[in-house]
Amino acid sequence: MGWFEGISSILLILLVVLVVIPLISVVFLYFLDRHQKQHAILRNFPILGRMRYILEKVGPEFRQYLFDDDHDGKPFNREDFLHIVLPGKYLGNVIGFGSKRDFNEAGFYIRNAMFTKQVDELHVDSEERIHTKKYVMDADNLFSRKEHTEEVDINPWLLSEDDAVVIGANCREPFHVRSLVGQSAMSYGALGKNAITALSKGIGMAKGSWMNTGEGGISEHHLAGKTDLIAQIGSGLFGYRTKDGEFSWDKLAEKAAMPHVKAFELKLAQGAKTRGGHVEAEKVTEEIANIRNIEPFVTINSPNRFRQFDDFPTLFDFIEKIREHGGLPVGIKIVVGSPQDADELAAYIKESGKGPDFISIDGAEGGTGATFQDLADGVGLPIHSGLVLLQDALVRHGVRDRVKIIASGKIITPDRAAVMLALGADLINIARGFMISVGCIMAQRCHSNDCPAGVATTNPKLQNGLIVDEKKYRVTNYIVSMREGLFRVAAAAGLDSPTKLNSEHIVYKDAYGRVFSVEDIEKK
Repeated sequence: MGWFEGISSILLILLVVLVVIPLISVVFLYFLDRHQKQHAILRNFPILGRMRYILEKVGPEFRQYLFDDDHDGKPFNREDFLHIVLPGKYLGNVIGFGSKRDFNEAGFYIRNAMFTKQVDELHVDSEERIHTKKYVMDADNLFSRKEHTEEVDINPWLLSEDDAVVIGANCREPFHVRSLVGQSAMSYGALGKNAITALSKGIGMAKGSWMNTGEGGISEHHLAGKTDLIAQIGSGLFGYRTKDGEFSWDKLAEKAAMPHVKAFELKLAQGAKTRGGHVEAEKVTEEIANIRNIEPFVTINSPNRFRQFDDFPTLFDFIEKIREHGGLPVGIKIVVGSPQDADELAAYIKESGKGPDFISIDGAEGGTGATFQDLADGVGLPIHSGLVLLQDALVRHGVRDRVKIIASGKIITPDRAAVMLALGADLINIARGFMISVGCIMAQRCHSNDCPAGVATTNPKLQNGLIVDEKKYRVTNYIVSMREGLFRVAAAAGLDSPTKLNSEHIVYKDAYGRVFSVEDIEKK
């Protein structure tokens, strides 16, 4: 009867595991829910009410992959996501059948030329090709995908020397830029070290571009790729402060002496938060705290503005002093809130004969590692509006030639970048596009330190999933694809370089099909 006893024991164990324990758990949760005093739904509907929390938790993921249309997701839809991933991973940017854009909606369009430019007529520097890797699909089945990587040499699509954008032409050390696209400010702390390293190496391999350090200071991870850096200084003065929080001119001189630091940027505001930065305590590791000269594992809330200045005269004096100490171009990062703001800035540049060498203008739709809903949704103008106002003000006051404009705010594809250039930008900053290129899946957990892709986290276990020597190639491929696309759009507009795009090459079509020039819009 030994076999009978064995089967009986197994059945008894299964009964306990599958019936008794779940039943006891349900009864326990029932009484727990019924008698707790925090949640009305659970008191009125014990057990069943817990389904609400489960659905809330998994809802965003279900919507992204199952229910949202390719153009419905926010901040970026599935189509936007693929416009970054496919060029970065496969060097692929060819589509079939036709555009998915809704041409009935209002929007900007590049004005095509009757006689376009041939590829051999473009002013492209293609002498030194870039060695990179791309993925090749072997099989794409329902439950698996087989791919392999291939090494390839690609055209860098750099601007010619004659078309290079020069920032701070009158500085001791002007910044010559051979790429119209670079990385917007993302701090070490907002992003993890693997993400920062992959970005630095990928941008460095692409040549001619830049990486903005963000307001968290310069780390060894920013320097890993030997790429050109725009060193951002925020109101918290991280990396440029004494232990007491005062500005350190010695630390500024130290950063200016670094060979890869090409410019400084004072962050007055960014689109998603017109105030200083915010980083949750759990993301502030010992290394990050040391770089920022603050205490580790303490939540960072930068001041709303710099204490070193509070109006245009004191701001411009501070800019002059930084330029004098460092010898490098100095810019400001702003969000335009009204026509008056842009006009006052341009007017004082003219009146004083001083001012920034470049202005990074961010739109309200710009991204962030952490912000507050009210600031993200309600403060500041979108990039299309802000850029037009800034460009118009600088031109009207006759100071446009003194300053370069770098635009940012969901400018993740060549056609969007071309529109910004035509509206007045000299260069384009991209942040979230680069995040996606290193693996971001838009989980929107950037503020929490539990980014599942290992991008916006300082958690070592999660960062371990991001392999630098794989992701760096995707960064390179993405930025080169952006540059190639800009030349392709320029050729369609009859231009030999995207640097020549201006307001004459763009039109605005409203929802009724009426077409306006930029000048028509400005008059309204």
